[in-house]
Amino acid sequence: MPPKARTVPGTPATTSTASTASSPAVSKKHGNPNAQNIAQGIWSKYVSKTPQRVKLLDSFMLFLVVVGALQFLYCLIVGNFPFNAFLAGFSATVGQFVLTASLRIQTNPENKSEFESISHERAFADFVFGSLILHFFCINFIN
Repeated sequence: MPPKARTVPGTPATTSTASTASSPAVSKKHGNPNAQNIAQGIWSKYVSKTPQRVKLLDSFMLFLVVVGALQFLYCLIVGNFPFNAFLAGFSATVGQFVLTASLRIQTNPENKSEFESISHERAFADFVFGSLILHFFCINFIN
């Protein structure tokens, strides 16, 4: 049997705080948000605060992930007879993803203090030059 709460004359009766803290209404109101609320919060901040140029780079990176996954899935299902072709295509998507991630980091306005000496034009020129070299080696690797 739980102990009875003591009341002092002239004060209202109090209840135990342990019983109110464990009630479902309090835990839902002040508890941790679920994963859906967290994802919606992240998405709404991404949509409202991310510049259009960075969103474009993000969509290109998502495209590269999908293409790389499709190439890998094709290799698993059908086979990898011209293995050089699979390696060249897959390394081209992975390499282009890395180059695009580098461009995204360098041109993101939030990282301006990190890359003060590099202009957006210089970062894009480096991206294009690296992409040309990457694709030259990938095409050369196919034979």
